[in-house]
Amino acid sequence: MSQMKIAVAGASGRMGRMLIETIRNAEDATLTGALGVASSPAIGSDAAAFLGKPAGVPIESELSRGLADARYLIDFTRPEGTLKHLEYCAAHGIKMIIGTTGIDEAGKAAIAAAAQKTAIVFAPNMSVGVNVTMKLLEMAAKSFSQGYDIEIIEAHHRHKVDAPSGTALKMGEVIAGALGRDLKDVAVYAREGVTGERDPSSIGFATIRGGDIVGDHTVLFAGIGERIEITHKSSSRVTYAHGSLRAARFLADKTTGLYDMQDVLGLR
Repeated sequence: MSQMKIAVAGASGRMGRMLIETIRNAEDATLTGALGVASSPAIGSDAAAFLGKPAGVPIESELSRGLADARYLIDFTRPEGTLKHLEYCAAHGIKMIIGTTGIDEAGKAAIAAAAQKTAIVFAPNMSVGVNVTMKLLEMAAKSFSQGYDIEIIEAHHRHKVDAPSGTALKMGEVIAGALGRDLKDVAVYAREGVTGERDPSSIGFATIRGGDIVGDHTVLFAGIGERIEITHKSSSRVTYAHGSLRAARFLADKTTGLYDMQDVLGLR
């Protein structure tokens, strides 16, 4: 069995450790690199030491060392870090699986440009369940295009730094696209004071931050006399890790191109 040689960015973080554990347990993947910021006390330590089974892979801040043996990089870090990694991977033909959220339009354009040099899966949520939910939302939106108000409610842990979540925004984009709208024109991110009646064409967002919530997303279609709620709840980051490995397998025969989890799961 051919082994996928994978490096993990943010190796000492919560998601990084989950990715490392998942890679170590996979029969077709090998951990060959680990990245961390230069100021991290984890630099130089074994990336899998927390499992009690060292991998012989030190966490590096220098990309040339951390990615020397990698053919794939899985990145769930911050936009500034991801874009730095992107430039290096594009130049060296390393495939990327990007789950970083909060990337602006310029960053998305940079990812699209890099995909002309290497193969990339870029998705705000790598969970298989979330991406099946996206397909359900597309179908639902077309049926509830008239007479239903649409609200997206998301909840995450206290450490999340961007809002609304990338997943919530992607849900909004999917719904708006199904309705023939542009999310930028119809999104409402905050309500306070006397707001007036609700614009029926709008898509509202509500954000909750607290505790250790991994990720909850609910889309409410509220009509007269009934409400339909489509909800996805994550209880563990392992779903994102398993989805990331599915994305890596999808890229195995790709040399260039930009894809998302809808492509990976054949939901187009």
